[in-house]
Amino acid sequence: MTATLITGANKGLGFETARRLVAEGHTVYVGSRDAERGRRAAERLGARAVQLDVTDDASVAAAAKTVEADGGLDVLVNNAGIAIEWGPDDGVIGAGELTADLMRRTFDTNVFGVVRVLHAFLPLLRRSPDPVVVNVSSNLASLTRASDPGSRAYAYPGVAYPASKTAVNMITVQYAKAFPTMRINAVEPGFTQTDLNRNTGLQTVEEGAEIIVRMALVGPGGPTGHYVDANGHIPW
Repeated sequence: MTATLITGANKGLGFETARRLVAEGHTVYVGSRDAERGRRAAERLGARAVQLDVTDDASVAAAAKTVEADGGLDVLVNNAGIAIEWGPDDGVIGAGELTADLMRRTFDTNVFGVVRVLHAFLPLLRRSPDPVVVNVSSNLASLTRASDPGSRAYAYPGVAYPASKTAVNMITVQYAKAFPTMRINAVEPGFTQTDLNRNTGLQTVEEGAEIIVRMALVGPGGPTGHYVDANGHIPW
């Protein structure tokens, strides 16, 4: 049976992705920073809970040991992320107000967290006969779209969140080259109604999870090093 770990899976896109992959027959580990919330989510899903704070080395290492003791890992979905550049009036903190602290906190979860989890779980993935990694990115990560006045991404004034997801895209490309026997891809779920954006998104979690699930199920010989949404490739 395919073993899958999803970070930040106690709610939102992570929870819906877990639900869909459980239905596909995967043994799913619900990674959650809050152990009790993760336990409740796992019970609802018929999944397994694992406490996992992507910003904490000890937490990630302990989660890796737990999954290893259960038999290993085949699919990793790096879903956990934050967007803390929303101001108190629901406006977005732009370049004029950006601080190094805001950038650091965003990158600690969205970028360093991805690397931290990959580093801990790569030994398990390398033992799998069919290893897959899905990194949840964003349309806002596209430098092409961010510099195109005709694109919706062009109008977004924030810096920290888009920059962090652009870094995730580069991580995806470099890891895919380094581990050619794995399928490692970045996905854009779309502007989805989640706590991340204070539920201002334009689509449901069911719609947003579709591309995450599709790439988690990609088989041997499937794409790797790609950046995609539900409609196909996104320009870097």
